Amino acid sequence: MSDTVAETPRPATDLETPVLARLSTLDRFLPVWIVVAMAAGLLLGRLVPGLDDALDAVRVGDVSLPIAVGLLLMMYPVLAKVRYSELDRVTGDRRLLAASLALNWLIGPALMFALAWLLLPDLPEYRTGLVIVGLARCIAMVLIWNDLSCGDREAAAVLVAINSVFQIVAFAALGWFYLQVLPGWLGLSTTSAEFSVWAIVVSVLVFLGIPLLAGFLTRTIGEHRRGRDWYESRFLPKIGPVALYGLLFTIVMLFALQGDAITSNPWDVVRIALPLLAYFALMFGGSFLLGMRLRLGYAKTATLAFTAAGNNFELAIAVAIGTFGVTSGQALAGVVGPLIEVPVLVALVYVSLWAARRWFPGDPTVPARIDEGAAR
Repeated sequence: MSDTVAETPRPATDLETPVLARLSTLDRFLPVWIVVAMAAGLLLGRLVPGLDDALDAVRVGDVSLPIAVGLLLMMYPVLAKVRYSELDRVTGDRRLLAASLALNWLIGPALMFALAWLLLPDLPEYRTGLVIVGLARCIAMVLIWNDLSCGDREAAAVLVAINSVFQIVAFAALGWFYLQVLPGWLGLSTTSAEFSVWAIVVSVLVFLGIPLLAGFLTRTIGEHRRGRDWYESRFLPKIGPVALYGLLFTIVMLFALQGDAITSNPWDVVRIALPLLAYFALMFGGSFLLGMRLRLGYAKTATLAFTAAGNNFELAIAVAIGTFGVTSGQALAGVVGPLIEVPVLVALVYVSLWAARRWFPGDPTVPARIDEGAAR
């Protein structure tokens, strides 16, 4: 193995400088910027006539072009940080892989189904929309939450790739099971739905395939030409902020596109939000405790928790609109998903960092000085 690709330690953290002092203004006030982006998007969607139609006029697959651009910008820098030569370290961890598969494809959909029926028994359209959200496992924003919480980047890349494959193979079958078969067994009302497998394939190829290929080629070429030290200490810091700019742009576009639907139905949004809040809390908390029980270490535990708690809202919205229509209750339930998911998972980043030092003493993957803020 040449010296340009030999395994080297990750860049050291300055232990003496408080974390908040090391962060850029964008990183330091990230929750504030996200709230501002959400508010700006909602106001734009509400106050500018025809903006939603203009934003939705050009699409990539079933997703609006501006949102697609934001997602790609958001994911590329994170995937460029992944050390692809170390992926075998993750694929050989059977406990992590088995736990992630069980949480994402057994526990997650079942929990959302149960919460939807318990808390929305009188609202079948919203209930169906939430079931669809539960089936759409996250392959995009989870990389941002994982990176902010100092999770294992290589593990996140592998788990997201696995979720993508299962999404193509299992989404339609699980939709049939949770909307028709299981409700019938339980004596509940059923819902007929035909999901587009092609829409799911396009979503995976575009929103994971393109940034994954770009990130892999960037690291491979960069390390080959200039070496790993230059790549990680000089190049990555320059492109790193693009991920957060992409996140904020995506949030503004998403809420501008759906702002009128959200602000026109405030009580419905509250009803939909309740099972979503319970879902994110239970999935994250349960997954984090499972990672601790399996002794995965902090970085992999955080990755396990965020990949289990996050959902692929862009796919859920696209499927709901394609199957039930843009004005349907199912589509509104999908739209409310990111309204709740974004601030909740940002808060869980801080919960994760708080728990790291208190629950993982002596763990080498715990970021330094996390008591004063989020380290990146």
